[in-house]
Amino acid sequence: MSIYIIVFIFGLITGSFLNVCIYRIPRNFSIIWPASRCPSCNVPIKFYDNIPILSYIFLGGKCRYCNKNISLRYPFVEFLNGFLYVIIINRFGFEWHSIFYFIFCSALIVITFIDLDFQIIPDRITLPGILIGFITGSFLLPDPFMKSSALGWKSSIIGSVTGFVLYTLIAFAGSKIFKKEAMGGGDIKMMAMVGAVIGWKGIILTTFLGSLTGSIAGIISMIIRGREKGSLIPFGPFLAFGSIISLFYGQEILLWYLGKLLR
Repeated sequence: MSIYIIVFIFGLITGSFLNVCIYRIPRNFSIIWPASRCPSCNVPIKFYDNIPILSYIFLGGKCRYCNKNISLRYPFVEFLNGFLYVIIINRFGFEWHSIFYFIFCSALIVITFIDLDFQIIPDRITLPGILIGFITGSFLLPDPFMKSSALGWKSSIIGSVTGFVLYTLIAFAGSKIFKKEAMGGGDIKMMAMVGAVIGWKGIILTTFLGSLTGSIAGIISMIIRGREKGSLIPFGPFLAFGSIISLFYGQEILLWYLGKLLR
């Protein structure tokens, strides 16, 4: 049990850094310097006001200096990252590939919230992610759909190419059908990264899950907010969700589906 607590705390601390990345990367700011500061009054945040989740609670969700509200997103991102780290350890054990899965899931969190805010998926995340995913997929990572075997370099390349080609075709078809850009290049490169990590089967399952949850969210948004048809809904967050579910439960979902077909 103690290892889960340690991993969760590590995830919270890393989640605090993810908040920095989410804010600074799309604005082309350095993620290293200067130190964290309040986005409202620009006063540097003291270390005791930057403790994940606890500082938000102690400060009552407000800046110590200007008393402006601090977005609930900050502790949520920290908690989400810590929660995913615990699931990774529970699913895969404390192995070398689990450390890479930490990085992978954290990258997807950053992608999700940047895409929600700016409708972009930065190359600074996806392009290194493709390379790192291929290297680790070739030597370290298990196949999410056959955990007893390694993913291997062939499956990693096929998965990356499948993600890139499939989403390039979807983007092309969407632009022809809707007469405007239906999917950005960021989504394409993101799925190339995802494919390098979870293979071509993961791309198929991620596409299904992402499309399903994205459609449901779009319908709910139209009902509640009266969103007009044709308005832009970022697809990256739903693909990130599908990627994480495929990573964690791809094998179980595949076996369940095959069982239904064979009945």
